[in-house]
Amino acid sequence: MKTQLASLLLLSGLGQSVWAQKALPAAVPPAAMQKVYEEVKTPYKYGLVLVTDDNKKKMDCPSVFRKNGQWWMTYIIYDGRGYETWLAQSKDLLKWETKGKILSFTDTTDWDTNQKAGYVALQDPKWGGSYEWQPYAGKYWLSYFGGNSRGYEKGVLSISLASTAKDPTTLPTWQRLAKPVLRPDDKDVRWWENHTIYKSSVVWDKSKLTGHPFVMYYNANGDSLNAKRGAERIGMAVSDDMTHWTRYLRNPVLNHHTGITGDAYLQKMDEVDKGLWVMFYFGAFYPGVKGAVNRFACSYDLTHWTDWTGANLIEPSEPYDELFAHKSFVLKYKGVVYHYYCAVNKPDQRGIAVATSKDLGKSMVAFIAPPVKKPKEPKN
Repeated sequence: MKTQLASLLLLSGLGQSVWAQKALPAAVPPAAMQKVYEEVKTPYKYGLVLVTDDNKKKMDCPSVFRKNGQWWMTYIIYDGRGYETWLAQSKDLLKWETKGKILSFTDTTDWDTNQKAGYVALQDPKWGGSYEWQPYAGKYWLSYFGGNSRGYEKGVLSISLASTAKDPTTLPTWQRLAKPVLRPDDKDVRWWENHTIYKSSVVWDKSKLTGHPFVMYYNANGDSLNAKRGAERIGMAVSDDMTHWTRYLRNPVLNHHTGITGDAYLQKMDEVDKGLWVMFYFGAFYPGVKGAVNRFACSYDLTHWTDWTGANLIEPSEPYDELFAHKSFVLKYKGVVYHYYCAVNKPDQRGIAVATSKDLGKSMVAFIAPPVKKPKEPKN
């Protein structure tokens, strides 16, 4: 009878991939979680390192990588029409210079004409490693979410990929796939993602823990949408070739049921515990979280995640991040941990800030000036 029941569950789709046939792996023990926290905490806020040239624009979502002996950062800017993806360069991880756009608006009828928010894919995941942008099939890859509606995250947003065979730091022309690889109205869409899909993060797992080399984490909202705010959750998709993607598991892998759980970014910390993956993410608007903050979860198999229940990694505390301090990119270089994040003040002006594990001295804080109010014209 038990065998028949198990077979029925699998045939009916209630089983979840191969994990339905295996015992769940042990949760990451508290001692390992605490060790991760001690390793990654960054109590010294250095301040804003990139700001926009216009108070109406919103800068967001840093991704940092190393190439040709230099540090580079991709980030996105919303300018009133939608998102575009930009590139900046640094020699020391603190002083950054904008180089230009890498994904721009297109004046066509394409599905992504007004929204192109891109993120580095297939980066070396080793904690304290090279942070190189790894090529696959002779190309560098970006995952991005796009849409054709104008406005701040308006309309149907979907995920796709772009690639280039050129050096990604030379502002090459990126070749975008003709259509999205994941849409919120796909036939196989799941309950938690059938409204809108947001940021994606793609890792190259050469050990194929999921049975596939490429694993994507992304946040979306779905049937829980209500009048105030739909809950966002993080789920998975997998691929064997970077162009064809399959949803993995029915339910999200990280879920706080209300508010936002989003913007996953992964690194592998073998030095903390063999085979340990760390997912940095941000949480907002759910019980126990004030504003928007950065946190983490850990896993041994990339599928089952143990959520950290201790102190936030980054939270609002300064005038430039008093509203939100969220959307992580964390790296370790020459013994120093750098935690880049989106800092938002109460006028909702957004810039990229960094906090560090060691006191690096003079701050680079550049306060975002409030909008200039034009004087009223005198009446005749």
